[in-house]
Amino acid sequence: MLSSSDFASASWELVVRVDHPNEEEQKDITLRVSGDLHIGGVMLKLVEQINIAQDWSDFALWWEQKHCWLLKTHWTLDKCGVQADAKLVFTPQHKMLRLRLPNMKTVRLRVSFSTVVFRAVSDICRALNIRRAEELSLLKPSGEYFKKKKKKDKNNKEPIIEDILNLEGSPTISGPSVSPGLYSKTMTPTYDPINGTPASSTMTWFSDSPLAEQNCSILAFSQPPQSPEALADMYQSRSLADKAKLNSGWLDSSRSLMEQGIQEDEQLLLRFKYYTFFDLNPKYDAVRINQLYEQARWAILLEEIDCTEEEMLIFAALQYHISKLSLSTEIQDFTNESEVDEVEAALSNLEVTLEGGKADNTLEDITDIPKLADNLRLFRPKKLILKAFKQYWFVFKDTSIAYFKNKELEQGEPVEKLNLRGCEVVPDVNVAGRKFGIKLLIPVADGMNEVYLRCDHESQYAQWMAACILASKGKTMADSSYQPEVLNILSFLKMKNRNSAPQVASGLENMDMNPECFVSPRCAKKHKSKQLAACILEAHQNVAQMPLVEAKLRFIQAWQSLPEFGLTYYLVRFKGSKKDDILGISYNRLIRIDAATGIPITTWRFTNMKQWNVNWEIRQVAIEFDQNVSIAFTCLSADCKVVHEYIGGYIFLSTRSKDQNETLDEDLFHKLTAHIPMDTQTLYLFQTPCLVHPSPNSSLCHLWWKEPQLT
Repeated sequence: MLSSSDFASASWELVVRVDHPNEEEQKDITLRVSGDLHIGGVMLKLVEQINIAQDWSDFALWWEQKHCWLLKTHWTLDKCGVQADAKLVFTPQHKMLRLRLPNMKTVRLRVSFSTVVFRAVSDICRALNIRRAEELSLLKPSGEYFKKKKKKDKNNKEPIIEDILNLEGSPTISGPSVSPGLYSKTMTPTYDPINGTPASSTMTWFSDSPLAEQNCSILAFSQPPQSPEALADMYQSRSLADKAKLNSGWLDSSRSLMEQGIQEDEQLLLRFKYYTFFDLNPKYDAVRINQLYEQARWAILLEEIDCTEEEMLIFAALQYHISKLSLSTEIQDFTNESEVDEVEAALSNLEVTLEGGKADNTLEDITDIPKLADNLRLFRPKKLILKAFKQYWFVFKDTSIAYFKNKELEQGEPVEKLNLRGCEVVPDVNVAGRKFGIKLLIPVADGMNEVYLRCDHESQYAQWMAACILASKGKTMADSSYQPEVLNILSFLKMKNRNSAPQVASGLENMDMNPECFVSPRCAKKHKSKQLAACILEAHQNVAQMPLVEAKLRFIQAWQSLPEFGLTYYLVRFKGSKKDDILGISYNRLIRIDAATGIPITTWRFTNMKQWNVNWEIRQVAIEFDQNVSIAFTCLSADCKVVHEYIGGYIFLSTRSKDQNETLDEDLFHKLTAHIPMDTQTLYLFQTPCLVHPSPNSSLCHLWWKEPQLT
């Protein structure tokens, strides 16, 4: 039998600091504990000794030295490794956080600092009525992000009060992945698909959201355009290396905010991290579409992505149109229109499909893959040679282009055959100058072969451009996405064609537009204000009849069509190289770019990836592709975990389908992206085995990739 003195000698004093939100100063509480006392028992003793009647359910223990939460309340102090010298803090798990949204509006809300960022972002998006939270993440800006703005504020006589949407009253509580307000196939539309306003008959969907207490549409409408002065103040000319530094701030999705040093009431950026926008639906995604539009708009205005002057005017015309509709008080209410029951519509579609009445069924094209054949002009750039195009007879079939000297020689040997699988396809178009070109960067063993094709008119260009885009992804023209791609290209060309619509620009419209608000500061400096306004209004004639939501979707589609869309840059050092390079990560490929010139050197498609490995000891990422191609690099501008999460994240997002009904396999995401030990197991991705092999210092993933579908 143990005496009371023996028991006392086995116990020891543990000092716990209590972070009470109602107290100005934190108090230290001394407890007498033993190693076999579980964490829940420590918390119970703390509450009894504090002796304040309140709800303590949100409080948990934070271990400062180990930088971790003690959330497993059934574990004993000995199992956790807690001893007398441990510095523990009894603090709320949910704290206030300021988030700057893509539309530059700041939201202040209560967020869990103890759950992993992946789940915290899901809770945030649920509170803001944003579907597909897996596409977004939190970015910690560098110290220079707000520096320039603060410096200007000091010179102002009047203090500047930031416009903050305070959602403090309704904390985000972690819950199941499917919640009210999310989309299901039998759900009534939440938003009007024409103007983006919340449907009056479905306001109950917002009852669990803090936005219901204020204006649930406040995030679904774009903000008024910034003044040219504010825009010029925000604008910074950035090199690829500068962009690489900005991308180093993405938080680790597999760790909590507290574990990554985020403080209470700190300001972070909520951004779309992965550029695969799945299932954009105007009926349910008014907030998501608007925030996506705003992120694209600011990327254009601040020149985070390059575009031609002609494209800049198209973006300006769409912005002007969206701004006018957003500020208009004459937006019609379409919510009184008769609504078709979605269950009946789904059953009707199923009946048509079963009866074989679908006219555009692509199965009939499987045995007969279409081909294109026409006269095009070709140019291969060489040193000290002027740019001269030569006409050939081109035949496009499967994923390859073959060209001949003339049509009569088509049955013989071609001059050359170009395999476009994995190539870069860049538009080289000037509609005003009747220039319809396609630039192909075809990967070879020692770099990229550059080939230019020139078409005669819009229709020919749209067909060949769409075929090239699909071939670069390993798809043929028999794919169901070919015709929609052709139509999208033609639609974009029509917007660029300023001569296709009557030149109508009233004096009133000229007066109420500040053209410098809709283009980048560098573009604004090239033109006089009246000249710029005339060009924007001229381009506006092609989009003047578009509804609000359609105009935003067109803006997003035009953004997606830019050559640099979706590229996230990191400064890396490739194995065996003596100089630093830029690595561009996109939704479907990796690009090695010369850091000095910005010219792509090599492209590797995810479709050709067999496996990737991260050696956590030397912080090196190694990737193996088909045809015995292997690369390895170390990250210089960010931790290799950030790049590892990008690759794994894109692979995870490619597994999504509408049949999942919004449910996500969070465990799979962490297995593909996290730095955690994993047991050897077989994962079934894309209906194909994906084997994950662990080792003490690395994580190795074998996979087969399915190309994600963009909206």
